[in-house]
Amino acid sequence: MLLETEDFGEILVINVARIGDTLLVTPALRALKERFPFANLTVLAHPKRKEVLQGIPFIDHLRGITPKRARWMGWLSGKRYDLALVYGKDLPLVRYALRIARHVVVVGWKDLPPAKHLTVVPPLSRDMPLHAVDERMRLVEVVGAKPRQRRLAFWITDDERRAAEEWLRARGVENRHPVIGLQICSFPTKAHRDWPLESFRTLMASLAIEWPTSVFVILGDHLARTAAVPLTQAFQGRVLVAAGKTNLRQAGALISQLDLYIGVDTGPTHIAGALDIPMIAMYHADYPGCNLAPLDRPGCIVLEHPLTGLVAPGVATMADINVDSVLNAVRRLLLN
Repeated sequence: MLLETEDFGEILVINVARIGDTLLVTPALRALKERFPFANLTVLAHPKRKEVLQGIPFIDHLRGITPKRARWMGWLSGKRYDLALVYGKDLPLVRYALRIARHVVVVGWKDLPPAKHLTVVPPLSRDMPLHAVDERMRLVEVVGAKPRQRRLAFWITDDERRAAEEWLRARGVENRHPVIGLQICSFPTKAHRDWPLESFRTLMASLAIEWPTSVFVILGDHLARTAAVPLTQAFQGRVLVAAGKTNLRQAGALISQLDLYIGVDTGPTHIAGALDIPMIAMYHADYPGCNLAPLDRPGCIVLEHPLTGLVAPGVATMADINVDSVLNAVRRLLLN
């Protein structure tokens, strides 16, 4: 059932997810707004993740929601929508959308409640994977939206940019080059996606020799801050630690001021993919870059695990990405 012949004035998109999965929907949001330029586009995201969507010009209204809160919403009065698209498999969010929208679009999964105004997009089979951006685009294609570009969106204000510049200036990097950001950790449940700390140490030693005035900025949360202690000790005077000291908005602004970003597959790498700085992204064989890496993104080198597609899930380790491959990628970006 295609709804592409209809016109929608009030559109709602619900996407309660982690940082990366929140950003991966932004190309679909852009395409939706381009398809319905005069519609009001409201986005509901996780309260702790919605800040990564702040300021994006094609989002008219941005609010937080959780599945628990959704159970009590939309029963009586309140905002009504012509169209609601729900990402993910949270039944309370789907039921909320069915209460407040004339048409609802979701990807199919078991236990969906029957409803005449529910359009179900067939789920993908495991042997026919799509890039995560294209997978999320399938919902907006139901209403005739097509992507003009598939690049992620992250918006930085002038004040945020100036604050990031001042953060670096206060730490004496004005005469240092290149300023290289390092995202050394994913999150605990996906720690197998982390490149070994010893590999980062070896890479930094080589970069310090080839670029004597280089400086490294450690990005991430408090876990990355703890993990980075051996690096700060090994390269005293050359490492700045932003990890655990910045929120998502501040981290994004800081990343925008780097000469180069190097990171494992996690939220800040998706943020870097939305910006214009040179970047290197490393991907585990179980989560290949062909499904997750930035699209329509010049200046990005994707380093796939050498065993991607060749081994069973859970077998590969990130140590198989050798330091020389990362070092060569750095040279390609900084010397060309």
